[in-house]
Amino acid sequence: MAKVTFIGLGVMGYPMAGYIAKGGHDVTVYNRTIAKAEKWAKEFGGKHAPTPKEAAKDSDFIFSCVGNDNDLREVTIGEHGAFHSVKENAIFIDNTTASAKIARELHSEANKRKFGFLDAPVSGGQAGAENGQLTVMVGGDQNHFTKAEPVIDHYAKKIKLLGPSGAGQLAKMVNQICIAGLVQGLSEAIRFGQNAGLNMEDVIEVISKGAAQSWQMENRYKTMITDKFDFGFAVDWMRKDLSIAMEEAKANGSILPITKIIDGYYAEVQNKGGKRFDTSSLITLLPKKK
Repeated sequence: MAKVTFIGLGVMGYPMAGYIAKGGHDVTVYNRTIAKAEKWAKEFGGKHAPTPKEAAKDSDFIFSCVGNDNDLREVTIGEHGAFHSVKENAIFIDNTTASAKIARELHSEANKRKFGFLDAPVSGGQAGAENGQLTVMVGGDQNHFTKAEPVIDHYAKKIKLLGPSGAGQLAKMVNQICIAGLVQGLSEAIRFGQNAGLNMEDVIEVISKGAAQSWQMENRYKTMITDKFDFGFAVDWMRKDLSIAMEEAKANGSILPITKIIDGYYAEVQNKGGKRFDTSSLITLLPKKK
């Protein structure tokens, strides 16, 4: 049993921390909203602390899953940040989807303080977190990864070290670029089929077993057909992720023409009141024959 800290109890972090606790570890949590931390501690039999610094004290593994680069800086190197109390040889595992730049910054800072840092963003959405079936893309040092992998495994379906610090975040950018294109293609296909008079549930049942198959097709076609989007991975979050990818593309010389177009479509969904809609809401921009 290890002493573990988990910082950030959003729709992802809450169940992820729960799986670590269920794995038999001694878990202390921190959340900006104290009531959420108290609720988690009561549900999973762990403890909660008033600041990230207090939560991280004496822990072997410290996890974070927060909103963006600024939030991550605040909970790590901010005034009450966890980095101020992390003990030597502990490992900090960041599950936030953030920039590769901040991953490298925090890795360097952790090295100075003699503890490990892994950037380990996840994919699989809220359902993946609740079912303990997330894909984890990791950047960092092999020795730190080897020690942390068994703890990460409590909420993971697949974990892989993909390179040095920042590689996990770069892989997450690849992931989001793929998803953006897939969701737009699926949206166009479903709307085309509906306008052609096809029973799209029957169509998807067939084509999902062939070359067109995707996670989005398998998990979103029913709600896309029935125009239900009040769940899942929010458009606001997707635009944040795509902005990180497009910024990185400028730095490494890549061009992302389709990603840029689809990001514009997501902006339209936001402007129509769909900021918290699932990413599959791209289909709402396409006319449906009455």
